[in-house]
Amino acid sequence: MKLLIVSDIHANVEALQAVLAESHDELWVLGDLVNYGPDPGEVVDFVRRNAALVVCGNHDHAIGAGADPQCSPAFREMAQIMQAYTDSVLSDEQKAYLRHLPATAQREVDGKRFFLCHATPSDPLFSYGPSEPTFWVREMAAVNANVLLVGHTHLPFILDLGTKRVANPGSVGQPKHGRCEACYAVWEDGHIALKSQPYDVGATVGRLLGLPIDDSIRRQLADVLRTGSPPARPFTT
Repeated sequence: MKLLIVSDIHANVEALQAVLAESHDELWVLGDLVNYGPDPGEVVDFVRRNAALVVCGNHDHAIGAGADPQCSPAFREMAQIMQAYTDSVLSDEQKAYLRHLPATAQREVDGKRFFLCHATPSDPLFSYGPSEPTFWVREMAAVNANVLLVGHTHLPFILDLGTKRVANPGSVGQPKHGRCEACYAVWEDGHIALKSQPYDVGATVGRLLGLPIDDSIRRQLADVLRTGSPPARPFTT
């Protein structure tokens, strides 16, 4: 069984298509299908049709339930503006799909038990889990699984914790590790690997800059995509 594991697509179709070039038996999605990017409807529809497992991210919850995504300060204004845009272009059916996504999921594959959530088992939507073993030892203590799959931070890592493992594939659509490439993970033959693919950033940025939102927000989001990093400072009009 070969699993394609992705997180934080954030309405970026070009990045998602690049990742899907990796052959796989099942697609697992760790949340945040929407917000920030220009194509939320296409992403929701694709994931709904093709993913074997999907859990809810904080932005999926925000759009589905009309709630605060509780973003980090650097992204708060961008998230608010793009949440309004995303809400305006998604259908009621698409928003209902996001609203009813589960907070966690479990599955056994090749004799290994997997636990999936967007953030952390103790706080599936909002907690930012660092790539530090001591933090995840505590989180894994309450999880009956061999492998814990998480997203949310947009920073890829794999941690071996004795007989258990924690993996964050990073972000497909809005990486923050300093390279503008779509990140993901693959599980195959008992091993998990972090991977990435280049994608047509210019095409995504072009459509993003054409959205009917404040220009300073468009430029901030475009800069995040081009640099693969959080904004260094707020833009001004």
